[in-house]
Amino acid sequence: MNPATARFIVDVIGIYLACGAMFAVVFLWKWVGRLDPLATHGTIGFRVLVSPGVTVLWPLFAIRLLSGISAPPDEWTAHRRAARAAEDAG
Repeated sequence: MNPATARFIVDVIGIYLACGAMFAVVFLWKWVGRLDPLATHGTIGFRVLVSPGVTVLWPLFAIRLLSGISAPPDEWTAHRRAARAAEDAG
Protein backbone atom coordinates (compact mmCIF):
# COMPACT_ATOMS: atom_id res chain seq x y z
CA MET A 1 0.00 0.00 0.00
CA ASN A 2 1.44 3.33 -0.94
CA PRO A 3 1.38 6.32 1.44
CA ALA A 4 -1.32 8.16 -0.55
CA THR A 5 -3.73 5.25 -0.23
CA ALA A 6 -3.01 4.89 3.48
CA ARG A 7 -3.53 8.61 3.99
CA PHE A 8 -6.84 8.45 2.11
CA ILE A 9 -8.08 5.58 4.30
CA VAL A 10 -7.08 7.42 7.47
CA ASP A 11 -8.80 10.58 6.23
CA VAL A 12 -12.03 8.70 5.42
CA ILE A 13 -12.06 7.06 8.85
CA GLY A 14 -11.39 10.43 10.47
CA ILE A 15 -14.27 12.07 8.61
CA TYR A 16 -16.58 9.17 9.52
CA LEU A 17 -15.67 9.45 13.21
CA ALA A 18 -15.97 13.25 13.19
CA CYS A 19 -19.48 12.96 11.74
CA GLY A 20 -20.24 10.31 14.34
CA ALA A 21 -19.01 12.49 17.19
CA MET A 22 -21.14 15.43 16.05
CA PHE A 23 -24.16 13.14 15.65
CA ALA A 24 -23.55 11.57 19.09
CA VAL A 25 -23.56 14.95 20.84
CA VAL A 26 -26.88 15.99 19.33
CA PHE A 27 -28.39 12.50 19.59
CA LEU A 28 -27.53 12.06 23.25
CA TRP A 29 -28.62 15.61 24.06
CA LYS A 30 -31.98 15.72 22.25
CA TRP A 31 -32.98 12.56 20.38
CA VAL A 32 -32.11 9.60 22.59
CA GLY A 33 -35.62 9.63 24.08
CA ARG A 34 -37.18 9.06 20.66
CA LEU A 35 -35.56 5.64 20.35
CA ASP A 36 -35.67 4.58 23.99
CA PRO A 37 -38.01 6.41 26.39
CA LEU A 38 -36.10 5.08 29.42
CA ALA A 39 -32.90 6.69 28.15
CA THR A 40 -34.53 10.12 28.33
CA HIS A 41 -33.83 10.20 32.05
CA GLY A 42 -30.31 8.80 31.70
CA THR A 43 -27.56 10.44 33.71
CA ILE A 44 -24.48 12.14 32.34
CA GLY A 45 -22.53 8.99 33.20
CA PHE A 46 -24.87 6.91 31.03
CA ARG A 47 -24.50 9.31 28.13
CA VAL A 48 -20.71 9.31 28.42
CA LEU A 49 -20.72 5.52 28.60
CA VAL A 50 -22.78 5.03 25.42
CA SER A 51 -21.22 7.87 23.42
CA PRO A 52 -18.42 5.74 21.86
CA GLY A 53 -20.98 3.24 20.59
CA VAL A 54 -23.19 5.98 19.19
CA THR A 55 -20.15 7.58 17.56
CA VAL A 56 -19.20 4.38 15.74
CA LEU A 57 -22.72 3.16 14.94
CA TRP A 58 -24.21 6.56 14.08
CA PRO A 59 -25.60 5.53 10.66
CA LEU A 60 -27.78 2.88 12.33
CA PHE A 61 -29.15 5.38 14.84
CA ALA A 62 -29.74 7.94 12.09
CA ILE A 63 -31.67 5.40 10.00
CA ARG A 64 -33.82 4.48 13.01
CA LEU A 65 -34.54 8.16 13.69
CA LEU A 66 -35.39 8.92 10.07
CA SER A 67 -37.62 5.85 9.73
CA GLY A 68 -39.67 6.96 12.74
CA ILE A 69 -39.05 3.88 14.88
CA SER A 70 -39.84 4.94 18.42
CA ALA A 71 -39.20 1.83 20.51
CA PRO A 72 -36.19 -0.41 21.10
CA PRO A 73 -36.15 -3.55 18.95
CA ASP A 74 -37.52 -6.74 20.49
CA GLU A 75 -35.03 -9.41 21.35
CA TRP A 76 -35.76 -12.44 19.19
CA THR A 77 -33.83 -15.55 20.23
CA ALA A 78 -34.31 -19.27 19.81
CA HIS A 79 -35.78 -19.42 23.31
CA ARG A 80 -38.49 -16.88 22.49
CA ARG A 81 -39.20 -18.62 19.19
CA ALA A 82 -39.65 -21.94 21.01
CA ALA A 83 -41.88 -20.34 23.64
CA ARG A 84 -44.01 -18.73 20.93
CA ALA A 85 -44.31 -22.07 19.10
CA ALA A 86 -45.32 -23.84 22.33
CA GLU A 87 -47.84 -21.10 23.08
CA ASP A 88 -49.35 -21.36 19.60
CA ALA A 89 -49.50 -25.18 19.77
CA GLY A 90 -51.15 -25.38 23.15
